[in-house]
Amino acid sequence: MIGRFITGELRRLLQGFPVVALLGPRQVGKTTLALEVASNWPGKTTYLDLELDTDLAKLGEAELYLRRLSDRLVIIDEIQRRPNLFPLMRAIVDERLRRGETAGQFFILGSASRALLKQSSETLAGRIAYLELKPLSVRELEKEKSFHIDTAWLRGGFPGSYLASDEQLAWDWRSNFITTYLERDIPLLGPRLPAEQLHRFWRMLAFGQGAQLNSARLAGSLGVSGHTIRHYLDVLSDVYMVRQLQPWSGNSRKRLVKSPKIFVRDSGLLHRLANIPDLEVLLSHPLCGDSWEGFVIENLLAHLPDRWQASYYRTSAQAEIDLVLEAPGGRTVAVEVKRAAAPKLSQGFRLGSEDVGASERYCVIPTTERFPIPGGTEAMGLQELTQILLD
Repeated sequence: MIGRFITGELRRLLQGFPVVALLGPRQVGKTTLALEVASNWPGKTTYLDLELDTDLAKLGEAELYLRRLSDRLVIIDEIQRRPNLFPLMRAIVDERLRRGETAGQFFILGSASRALLKQSSETLAGRIAYLELKPLSVRELEKEKSFHIDTAWLRGGFPGSYLASDEQLAWDWRSNFITTYLERDIPLLGPRLPAEQLHRFWRMLAFGQGAQLNSARLAGSLGVSGHTIRHYLDVLSDVYMVRQLQPWSGNSRKRLVKSPKIFVRDSGLLHRLANIPDLEVLLSHPLCGDSWEGFVIENLLAHLPDRWQASYYRTSAQAEIDLVLEAPGGRTVAVEVKRAAAPKLSQGFRLGSEDVGASERYCVIPTTERFPIPGGTEAMGLQELTQILLD
């Protein structure tokens, strides 16, 4: 089994918070991780999967049932199917806190949605910690004997795709994932959206990978309103399929753009949506550079603490930084992403780095070499920059 860096952080939170929520898309490994934690938990545990009728039936009298389990860690999978459990969990947690008991009581798993986050944050404020489980990152995969970064880029980080025995099976897994998500999983999370139209929208975002949001253009292409486009985008963002990278908003005398850049978060899903079946096609495809940019951004953000702020920088004159990372204490990092072994940076990157006050400047390239390039910037591979950011 591939080790997840999140495991230690998860155990720490379970020891310190009465409720811990592990959120993320389906098929990303939440259940596997939860069962691993349960097998090593020092006390008793009970696991409930709310997609099973038998486990749902146990919660017919939820208060009576859960109070009987007050001596153990209760793991509830697919919590979004029973959001009315949150007030009950709060009451049980508060009783335990009054008795001075703070160890993990509830470990809830969910395919994230606005409704889930809103409900839990309102009823469990101050009692709950959140953790996102993302697809497998390069840093998690690089210790595997068969690892190659191009395979991770092509297939993406969902275990079912990355670990498939051949490219056809990986392709088929992603095809089925997209279909199932559109026809079953998203409707289960609440929104009632036409699957075929949402699929068209998702594909349009894939072919515009890394572009600034243009709601009017998308609305015109789909024949819907701008409000509907925003709704579709929010739904795909809520289930971790899409990232809206916000523009840098610090003090500047320059005219900055105000629209987010949109990325399909998993590179494997991006390639399936764009009908890119293999590495040979990918390397010659018009989306190659934008796909690599999104892949690098997701991997860099996968391990950074929530206290880091991520954005991009672009002026009306097209000066641009692909990724601006800001940490507490004033550390500001400017990152450019190039699919080239000998990258050349624009004057706009240098000017933008000065404007955001970047103390560090890096360019991520698809090699393991590290060398300086003009403008006070260092070129290096993805793995090395990830380590630098974490140091």
